[in-house]
Amino acid sequence: MTLPDVYSAEPIPAAAQAEVERLLKTGDLFRYTASQDAPVALLESEFSELLGSKYALAVSSCSAALFLSLKALDLPRDAKVLIPGFTFAAVPSSVVHADCVPVLCEVGGNYRIEIADFAARLDDVQAVIISHMRGHTSDMDAIMALCDAKNIPVIEDAAHSVGTTWHGRNIGTIGKIGCFSFQSYKLLNSGEGGILVTDDADLVARAVIMSGAYEHNWQKHKAKPGDNTSDLANAFARWQNKLPLYNLRLSNLSAAIIRPQLAELPRRIRDGRANHDYVADKLNQNAWISVPPKLAPEERAPDSIQFNLQGMSGNQVAAYQQAAQNRGIKVQVFGASQDNARAFWNWQFLGETPNLPQTRKMLMHACDVRLPARLTRPELDVIACTLLDAMDDVMLPTAAE
Repeated sequence: MTLPDVYSAEPIPAAAQAEVERLLKTGDLFRYTASQDAPVALLESEFSELLGSKYALAVSSCSAALFLSLKALDLPRDAKVLIPGFTFAAVPSSVVHADCVPVLCEVGGNYRIEIADFAARLDDVQAVIISHMRGHTSDMDAIMALCDAKNIPVIEDAAHSVGTTWHGRNIGTIGKIGCFSFQSYKLLNSGEGGILVTDDADLVARAVIMSGAYEHNWQKHKAKPGDNTSDLANAFARWQNKLPLYNLRLSNLSAAIIRPQLAELPRRIRDGRANHDYVADKLNQNAWISVPPKLAPEERAPDSIQFNLQGMSGNQVAAYQQAAQNRGIKVQVFGASQDNARAFWNWQFLGETPNLPQTRKMLMHACDVRLPARLTRPELDVIACTLLDAMDDVMLPTAAE
């Protein structure tokens, strides 16, 4: 069997077609044109219901959601924002864009924040962004206890974690604000797009206005039925005309593409988790490969797999990457590329490179392979066998020397 295509997204559900055609015929793509029930407004209502949050705001990307979250917190210029050393470049970029200063902390071999290092860096910090990188959840119990004790707001970068739970609670609803992505490689795909959720009326009102709800368009943002409507109305009244407009709105066309996928999410979560665990079990049988286990309170929703190459030199890691490529699988080693946007030393816009030896060591041996939820068991077998055969290509000759 040939290797499957792991980069193509699932087809957009047919249910989106009629709504997309209606929008194209009417040209009604702007979220504030309709008096009510615009596709973006419906998506916000449905997503907040799905997550169990009071409010949601759909925007142009998860990066935009992170930026607006920081601005909504009304942090002073040059406020320090603590982020993990293992994340995507868009996260420190959003901090810089919000006129704040990123402070990086160590991440361990299980891709999660090192709590001792995190705690040691909190004293001068005004906010925290927790990136659940590739869907790996850090110890949110410890993180929230530390931040709550110092009254430090937590933003969850849940770009890879829609559907992941911690003690049964949806990731993205534990901190003050949760931010999600609708980019093509995510479980919900509109090509581009993002959304933030919160239970704080004042925060969402500020974010809504700054997202581009000019004049009285903020009036089209409503509390959920049964919620106290006065909190949101009062918050909008406080901030009208007092905040800059960044125009980071989502279009109705993107919302129409996303909405039918919400019904597909439980299947994608279930199948993605099963696929990940099936391949992880096979890879963990190899002495040179380790797939870190999940934390006990965590139920993940993965669409990729990460594993560490253990006991291998830098040259052997590079040889393995090439052997996998020769066999038809692209294995991304996060720290092996001069332009990988997940390696913190490539974020040259930060100026001086942070000293994070533990995170650097992990990134030089951590591998990433796409594993979409749509793959079948035979396709998973081909991928796992190919990854293991590539390891034999490199390490069996070494063992024989």
